[in-house]
Amino acid sequence: MFIVRGYSTGRFLNLVKLIKFKEVTGWGGYKVMHTYKVLKGTTTVGIRTNEAVVLAADKRASSGYYVAHKTVRKIVKIDDHIAMTISGLVADAQMLSSILRYIARDYKLNTGMPIPVRNIVSYLALLLNSTKYFPYIVQLLVGGYDDSPKLYSVEWFGDFTQEDYAVSGSGSPVAVGVLEAHYRRDMSVEEAVKLAVEAVRASIKRDVFTGEAVDVAVITRDGIKFMSFPR
Repeated sequence: MFIVRGYSTGRFLNLVKLIKFKEVTGWGGYKVMHTYKVLKGTTTVGIRTNEAVVLAADKRASSGYYVAHKTVRKIVKIDDHIAMTISGLVADAQMLSSILRYIARDYKLNTGMPIPVRNIVSYLALLLNSTKYFPYIVQLLVGGYDDSPKLYSVEWFGDFTQEDYAVSGSGSPVAVGVLEAHYRRDMSVEEAVKLAVEAVRASIKRDVFTGEAVDVAVITRDGIKFMSFPR
């Protein structure tokens, strides 16, 4: 059981669930005893080319070693030109995606223009960093197209980097090897989709937390196109 003194919200418990605790004192008198760990897993992939951003993810949701769901969508639409892959705690990811959709709509209503991709990523980073002592347990890839294709990797403390390709989740060590071996910046959209699918499929073969099928989102100047592929 948990013994928590001085703080009782879910944000503190999320932090406890991520880290192995035996006994921790401090943090203004908070005290946690017992060891508790949540096992989560997935594989998400992002690829940027000269023409588009391609995001891909598997469809398995796991709770420890239990397969909780087999048709999960791990690529969420933020705006007509921005999408995000999610890995980590589902509730945290859903909350963040809802906030980002609101920010994107508010920006469009006030300016009459779609929000730049870097703006939405910067806001997300500020939000994550402002809660770093009781963090959102997520690892996110944000892809979009404003004046050109953009892909960002965002960590749970708010640090972010712009990438040509990126991976997240428990299957990422397998997927990144596939990307490194075959990625080219000048590849076509069709080649990028094929590479992203193959990277996730490779993780399905080697990572027990990754499985079922592969969802893909292709983001171009014309918008976002979603598709699905078998494992």
